[in-house]
Amino acid sequence: MSKSNTAFLAVIVTVLTGSLIINPQASLEASTRGLEMWWEVVFPSLLPFFIASDLLISLRVVHFIGILLEPLMRPLFRVPGVGGFVWAMGMASGFPSGAKLSARLRSDNQLTQIEAERLVSFTNSSSPLFIFGAVAVGFFHNPDLGMILAVSHYSSNVATGLIMRFHGSTNTMTKQRRKHVSIGKIFQAFQQKHPKETRPLGKLLGDAIASSIQTLLVIGGFIILFSVLNKMLELLHITALIIPIIQYLLELLQLPSSFGNAIISGIFEITLGNHLTSQAEATLFQQTMVASFLLAFSGLSVQAQVASILAETDIRFLPYFFARVLQSILAPIATFLLWGPLYENKDVLHYKGTGIPVLAQPLPDGFVFFHTYGPLVTLFFLYVYLFLLFRKKG
Repeated sequence: MSKSNTAFLAVIVTVLTGSLIINPQASLEASTRGLEMWWEVVFPSLLPFFIASDLLISLRVVHFIGILLEPLMRPLFRVPGVGGFVWAMGMASGFPSGAKLSARLRSDNQLTQIEAERLVSFTNSSSPLFIFGAVAVGFFHNPDLGMILAVSHYSSNVATGLIMRFHGSTNTMTKQRRKHVSIGKIFQAFQQKHPKETRPLGKLLGDAIASSIQTLLVIGGFIILFSVLNKMLELLHITALIIPIIQYLLELLQLPSSFGNAIISGIFEITLGNHLTSQAEATLFQQTMVASFLLAFSGLSVQAQVASILAETDIRFLPYFFARVLQSILAPIATFLLWGPLYENKDVLHYKGTGIPVLAQPLPDGFVFFHTYGPLVTLFFLYVYLFLLFRKKG
C-alpha cells in the first residue's frame, strides 16, 4: 500500500473512531441492529450450506457433479462443470456462498485464476428466502412482488455470467469445449481417491464446521461494521452531501428524488436500502425498479465480505465489482421488460394499497424458524467452534 493510500485510510479511520466516541448511543444501536441480523438469520441460514458444501468438496462429490455439468457450464460460461455446483449453492443460500466456494475450488486447483474470476462474478446472488421473505413480504407487504424481483435478479445474473465469459484468454476454450463425457468417465472420476485427502470422517466434519464458522464470524464483523458506518455517515452529514448528486442522477432517469436516501443506504447495506425503498414516495413500479437495482449491486457490505474471502487466493476483486455494476444495470432493465407479463397482467397493481400490514400476516416458514430458533443454533455452533479450537490447540 502506498504512503498516500495509507495516510488517506488513516484519516478515514481516525474520523470514524472520533464519531464513534462522540455518538456512542447511535453506534450501539447500529451495532445491535447488525448483530441481530447476523445472530438470528445470517449465521443459522448459511452455516448448513457452508458445512455441506465443504464436505462435498472434500469427498470429491463436487468433482463428480462437475463432470456431469461440464457440457453445460463450459460452452455457456467458460468455466468447468464444478461451477454448476457453486452456482446452485450460491443461488440457494445467497451471499457470499459463491465467493467462498469459488475460493475453495481455486485453492484445490480445480479452477484457474481466470475461471474462478468468471465464476465468482455470477454465483453471488440474493437467496430466494431474502427476496420473497424479507423484501417482498417484509418490506413491500406484497408476496406477488417476489416473483418479478426474483426472475429479474436471477435472469440478470445469468446474463452477467454470459458477458463475463469473455473475461480472460480464449486460448483454451476450443480444446476444453470439445471434451466428451461418458458414463464410464463419470464413475471413474467419482471412484478416484483424492491424493491429498487422508483425514477420517470425524476430522473432515470438524474441519468443515471450524472453517464455516470462521468465515461466518468474518461476515458478521462486516455486517456490524457497515451498519455502524452507514449510521456514522448520516450523523456526520456526509450522506446529506451525496444526496444532491444522487437526486440529479435520479432526475435524469425520471425517477423521484425521494429515492436518494434509499439508494445511498443501499449502496452500503442491501437490507436497509430495500427497506427505505419500500417507504419512498413513488409508484410501486418505480420502487420495484430501484429494489432490483439494489439487489443486483448487493451493497458494499456484501462486496467487502467477498473481498475478504477472495483475498486468501489470487482471485482478483475488480472483475467481481465490475460484474456487480453490470448486473445493477441489467436487473432494472429486466424488471422494466417483465413488469407487464409477470405483475401487471395479474391484476394486482393495487395490492399494496389494500394489503395487510406485514406484522399481521404470517411470515414465511424459514423466517419463523430463524426468528425462533436462529439464536440457539448460532450459540450451539459457537460452542462447538470453541471446543474444536481449544482441542486443536491442545
